[in-house]
Amino acid sequence: MKLIIQIPCYNEAQSLPETLVALPRQIDGIDSIEILVIDDGSKDNTSDVARRFGVHHIVRHRTNRGLAAAFQSGINKALAEGADIIVNTDADNQYEGRDICKLVAPVLAGQADIVVGDRGVRNNAHFGSFKRLLQMFGSATVKRLSNTDITDAVSGFRAISRAAAQKINITSSFSYTTEMLIQAGRKRMAVVSVPIRTNGVIRPSRLFKSIPQFITNTGATMIRAYAMYNPLKVFVLAGLGLFMLGALPILRFLWFFINGEGQGHLQSIVIGGSLMTLGVVAVMFGAVADLVGRNRQLLEQTLERLHRVEDTLRSEAADDRHSRQRVEKLRNGTDG
Repeated sequence: MKLIIQIPCYNEAQSLPETLVALPRQIDGIDSIEILVIDDGSKDNTSDVARRFGVHHIVRHRTNRGLAAAFQSGINKALAEGADIIVNTDADNQYEGRDICKLVAPVLAGQADIVVGDRGVRNNAHFGSFKRLLQMFGSATVKRLSNTDITDAVSGFRAISRAAAQKINITSSFSYTTEMLIQAGRKRMAVVSVPIRTNGVIRPSRLFKSIPQFITNTGATMIRAYAMYNPLKVFVLAGLGLFMLGALPILRFLWFFINGEGQGHLQSIVIGGSLMTLGVVAVMFGAVADLVGRNRQLLEQTLERLHRVEDTLRSEAADDRHSRQRVEKLRNGTDG
């Protein structure tokens, strides 16, 4: 059982050593633990620091592509290196490294596909009052959209089984946290939360420059991800809303027409008819988007099968290599 701990980094040369030192080197039920650093186009010596501290794998982006892309690159690399469980943590040592054992426990026990570390936002001393309210509201929204029982939706401290990692495909350019949960809920994965500890904030977030920017980007990510996996529902609701809104001026015209005052209110028919037409078009778009979504599901299933084929080929190659080594040892022993 191999665990790979991945750490997305962007200019983290100063904080990375403390994060690496805090990571566990042994966990019950895990045969080997390896560390993977994703250097997302850092302008400092993040990669050099990772090498000096004995990081097993380093993936480097030539330019800064964002947290979501770094996370997906890490997942791809971890899968290629044969990880059975993948843990994602931050490079700023926000999360307590010793709690990784708590994250992987439900995956090891076969109880969860994805485990999210719950920072206890409501009572976390490292969060201000406004941040607590914002986090709780956002988590409640994601919980409803994803149909998962998660209380800290934007926590980046997560454990993912190999099977779940093969099914997750992040498309957002901002952050992976909310989209990942919406995908997991849509694909009926078992997602659980475990309480974890956090350390004090040592620097401002590099993911966003202001709270309004964070709200805007996160909101757009949630809407896009939900619409991607529930297009028919989203477009039908939008279409019905427009249709009903367009019906109001039509009813207004009919009221005046019945009372003999229809002249001068033709604009109500124009406005109402336009809105109702847009509503019908939105429903049609929903039907098309749903068909496209079904095609995407087939592509995702094909990609998942491809991952399984790669696993089989990798396993056969390893067995063949071990067989050749045994034969070589026996041959050398005979020659001796």
